[in-house]
Amino acid sequence: MYNPFTLENKIILVTGASSGIGRATAIECSKMGATLIISGRNKERLSETFAQLDNTKSNVSIDGDLTNDDFIEKMTVVIPNVDGVVFCAGVPDRTLMKFATKEKFLRVLDINLLSQVSLIRALLKKKKVNNGASLVFVASTAVHKISYGLSLYSATKSGLISIMKGLAYELFLQKVRSNAILPSMVKTELMGADISVSSEDWVKDEAKYPLGYGNPADVAYTAVYLLSDATKWMTGSEIIIDGGLSLV
Repeated sequence: MYNPFTLENKIILVTGASSGIGRATAIECSKMGATLIISGRNKERLSETFAQLDNTKSNVSIDGDLTNDDFIEKMTVVIPNVDGVVFCAGVPDRTLMKFATKEKFLRVLDINLLSQVSLIRALLKKKKVNNGASLVFVASTAVHKISYGLSLYSATKSGLISIMKGLAYELFLQKVRSNAILPSMVKTELMGADISVSSEDWVKDEAKYPLGYGNPADVAYTAVYLLSDATKWMTGSEIIIDGGLSLV
């Protein structure tokens, strides 16, 4: 059956696959026929993701911290060449500027931006990215529409957009595409971990979205689209998925 969005015969690396958007992306890519390499810091949760992948494929699970250059070095040595990478690893932050210490900013910067740069650099130096591959960066609508306390987070995601566009230009001769997904609020485990926002505030905020908050799968479907050959003429682009928030 004809399907321009199939991922059959593709090997896809998904970082941050132990939960949330990363987990949903890995699962949906598997359903679309891809062989998965998944990475995450939490070994137990990563194993839960791995168990939901198509076990007829030669999937690989590698737990470790992408802010550790030694881990990146070891991982990029052992994995096969990839046809796509989805950069989902990240951490939220809601710090007012007057409390934004250098240490706090460097932590968010290290996880959300520098680790992604280290990973793609290692993959490219070891020639692990196949010609015609697709790089997908999960950024945020916060790069365009800032909200209370998101300055540090927004800065790191803005940097990610710049890296994405730089790669799109550097790699076009190899037909390697580089694009970004910019989600707004998505219902993940991280929402419950944000003690600075009450459950009542979450309800009030969601009411601002014409289509409500998104789910991890909503972002995952967009990642599948960008990984597929249906987007072979698309690079350097930002796809905003925000439930209509930008309309209001």
